[in-house]
Amino acid sequence: MKKLSIAFLWHQHQPMYKNPSNGMYELPWVRLHATKDYYDTVAILDEFPAIQATFNMVPSLLMQLSEYAQGIARDRYLDLTLQSSTNLTIDDKIFILHNFFMANWDTMIDPYPRYKQLLDKRGRNTTDSELKRIQSYFKAQDFLDLQVWFNLSWMDPYWRTNDALIKTLYAKGRDFTEEEKHALIKKQLEICGLVVKKYRDMQDQGRIEVSTTPFYHPILPLLADTNNALGSTPQITLPQKRFQHREDAKTQIMKAVEYYTSAFGRPPRGMWPSEGSVADDVIPLFPEAGIQWIATDEAILFRSDPSKPRKKLYQPYLLDVMGNKVNIVFRDHELSDAIGFVYTRWNAEAAVADFMKKIHYIQELTADLPYDPLVSIILDGENCWEYYANDGWDFLRLLYKTISETSSLRTTTISGFLENNPPIDTLHKIWPGSWINGNYGIWIGHTEDNLAWNYLADTRKFLTTYITAHPEKKDSPEVKAAWEQIYIAEGSDWNWWYGDDHSSGNDQMFDYLFRQNLISVYELLKEKAPDHLYKAIKGIMCKRPTLEPIDFISPTIDGLVSSYFEWQPAGFYQVGHAGGSMHQVATIVNAFYYGFDLQNLYCRVDLNLPLKSAEIADLCFKLAFLMPKERDASVCVEPGGKIKEYILSTPQGKEQLTTAAAQKILEFAIPIEKLSLPADCSSLEFCLVVLRNNLEVERWPYASSVVIPKPSEDFILKNWSV
Repeated sequence: MKKLSIAFLWHQHQPMYKNPSNGMYELPWVRLHATKDYYDTVAILDEFPAIQATFNMVPSLLMQLSEYAQGIARDRYLDLTLQSSTNLTIDDKIFILHNFFMANWDTMIDPYPRYKQLLDKRGRNTTDSELKRIQSYFKAQDFLDLQVWFNLSWMDPYWRTNDALIKTLYAKGRDFTEEEKHALIKKQLEICGLVVKKYRDMQDQGRIEVSTTPFYHPILPLLADTNNALGSTPQITLPQKRFQHREDAKTQIMKAVEYYTSAFGRPPRGMWPSEGSVADDVIPLFPEAGIQWIATDEAILFRSDPSKPRKKLYQPYLLDVMGNKVNIVFRDHELSDAIGFVYTRWNAEAAVADFMKKIHYIQELTADLPYDPLVSIILDGENCWEYYANDGWDFLRLLYKTISETSSLRTTTISGFLENNPPIDTLHKIWPGSWINGNYGIWIGHTEDNLAWNYLADTRKFLTTYITAHPEKKDSPEVKAAWEQIYIAEGSDWNWWYGDDHSSGNDQMFDYLFRQNLISVYELLKEKAPDHLYKAIKGIMCKRPTLEPIDFISPTIDGLVSSYFEWQPAGFYQVGHAGGSMHQVATIVNAFYYGFDLQNLYCRVDLNLPLKSAEIADLCFKLAFLMPKERDASVCVEPGGKIKEYILSTPQGKEQLTTAAAQKILEFAIPIEKLSLPADCSSLEFCLVVLRNNLEVERWPYASSVVIPKPSEDFILKNWSV
């Protein structure tokens, strides 16, 4: 069999967290990901000499790593870690209790008895108002152990194995000393300084390639012209003020090339345009900057040329837009998302077996091609691992080992492949869009997104007007600094959190930082910033991703939307609104409804695939209860809609239920009596899980849950009284 080349591209990125008003970093993610992801994801390759990979490093991340390593960067989380636990104020303690459990509880807190004990002591569903009371229950040693564990749990398994201090702290587990805490932070900042050196050394050895991204991670086509959004979404609502500054897009690319060259001692050959965003009018900017290849998603290829068969994905192309030429590769969406989202809860053996099954299918699909095929797997190289057990090491080590031992496979850097396999096909146009849905909808179109674009346009216009009025200050330090704030505000991360596409525990901070970057432009030039920049954008006309039940429901369980009103008072969860720092596009579930009366809990599932699809046969839909535990209801459906199996599992055992139906939608009812609710149960907490061949592929809500009150007459009385 012809050898199949696999090009992994791990994208490493953080936005600029520095507050321009005080120089403090508002969030700690650069520092924490440095010890959990940035170093070890390349260091793991030391074990696997046959594996090559490409790592995409965003300059805004590299710059912040450098400032931490030099002791320049500070953040409140760091300062409160270093503060003696005996000298914490009440406000300090409340902040620590609120923020020092910011990690995936299942994989980064619960496996460690002391950290889990501290979380349970604080409470898993506490409100800010309760923390003032709760903090008084914590002793100085509790806070000291929490200060250590918040930073220690972000230390990758690599460091537990290879660093004596980290190994000792994990083994000790509790009753840490102030000296041990300070040694941990010293080690953490030391690692921040090792990251770039490790990547540079590995690249110099020919083991990896390091590519880059426009400096502050902007959506280049939208910088060039926000009207580019019309090319992929003609019905989109654009900002009132058109943003059209191709020169800024060029600057973001050139600044990235310059920074990369200074950090790695050579210019970059490749570039991952932020979020894989491309359009014809930004393509010439890449060869102008010396970039030899770019990458984006398969959706862009097949929308650029819908006639192409699937197997034509697995090759590089020459993109020639009016004589401006650059090589381009397209990511395999399914394989990339499988690693980023699907395999997170699978055991390593099952995940790698599924990955290899997909790879062998591609080998068969491309067997008759007259050239060596290339599979490009491109995804976030940092955020997904916290959802894996052991930070993904079991999965990655087995994956790399399996590929290394499979003679029909080889891994490659993208430049390495292109050197030996130049493109044989040419594209003369490119679909305007990103890796997410083949458009730019995450960053433009929503009321909040558009307001941010308007504010950016106004502030940039203020700066250029100021320069026109004061030409002698064009090259002054304050004007140069003002331009830098504009470029930071052009980054994609601010609009990632605007709108109803994604949400995190830090949405308000991202909103604040975006506006603060614009405010600083005025302050640098000794002018008053407009009042509207001091008012939050986040929350303006923002739809809630989950609607709570407002009344009892008693729907007809027939698999059809019998009436608009039967589910109208129910709770509602829209999957498209569920994302966090990553975004999953291809989902099985579109939305689900939930509600109850005094006899039953009801669930309705709307799917993105027809119930007659053959794929349905491999799926099972489970309502998994987190409270009370050890309860779930699983429904399996045959193609066409017949219910294959409907089983309720409780501590009393398993029972076959019958009230389920699937035609256009999936509906089922769970008798509340059969849930055997404990006497002290006041609420129900659950999520919807999708299994394929008994392996979890989706969970909604993603990284959270639905909570409803225990069905009772009081519920309807309370809602009617409101």
